Amino acid sequence: MSELLNNILFENVSHSNNNFIKHYHDTYTIGLTYKGVLKTYVENQSFNSYEYSIRINNPGEVHEGISSNWSHVNFYPTIELMSNLYEQIFYEKKTPCFKRHIVDNKVLFFKLHNFFDSYFKNEDDILIESNLIDALSSLILSSIIYTKSYNQLYEDKKIIKNTYEFINDSIDTNFSLEVLATNVNLSKYHFLRLFKKEFGLTPHAFIVNERLNRANNLIQKGLTISQASIEVGFNDQSHFSRNFKKYFGYTPTYLQKNSNIIL
Repeated sequence: MSELLNNILFENVSHSNNNFIKHYHDTYTIGLTYKGVLKTYVENQSFNSYEYSIRINNPGEVHEGISSNWSHVNFYPTIELMSNLYEQIFYEKKTPCFKRHIVDNKVLFFKLHNFFDSYFKNEDDILIESNLIDALSSLILSSIIYTKSYNQLYEDKKIIKNTYEFINDSIDTNFSLEVLATNVNLSKYHFLRLFKKEFGLTPHAFIVNERLNRANNLIQKGLTISQASIEVGFNDQSHFSRNFKKYFGYTPTYLQKNSNIIL
């Protein structure tokens, strides 16, 4: 499989009727809806993803959703992949950001569909990469709204950025509110208030999400579920599995059995 897509998760799901609690990814989410509907909530706005619509989330963007008989495909391109492609187009390495969560563009939809189709059929690498570049470059050229300095996740949200880096330096630590607040030189009251205002999640939900994102990546790389859960700070595997399903819509066992493709 193409090196461009190493360790990138793909999903191909039929008839989902799941509720997805507030969460985020440290990658982009780009998906197509074929049937049914996903109602999502992003930044206090609601969006419906119907048949033939394209759905986009930026890295770190908090969202939640309710699916109804939803058949869809998703993939989660990294900041590195998107920034590299942006650089090839504009000769400047930046992180592209998309303002529109739902894009109705049939030509772009079928370009993305052709990419997914070639990937799931395990076509030749040259065809997969050609379809990938064609689809993503069209998306960048038609739907990008602004850019940020490369690889500076949460740079526009200083408290979030500092907390994100602090947590990820020791992801398996049981952080106290006191420690997190002191790290950004705030009282516990002001830290709680500003954190939720800036990010839309409580610090606890943020930590759980970070641990689950890290565990997801570790399982894709071949660690056992038990190893991954312990490495990110979950000592109770059933608790880990319940949280994993609530955030991603599938269990860690399902991810492990299907490698980097959720069917």
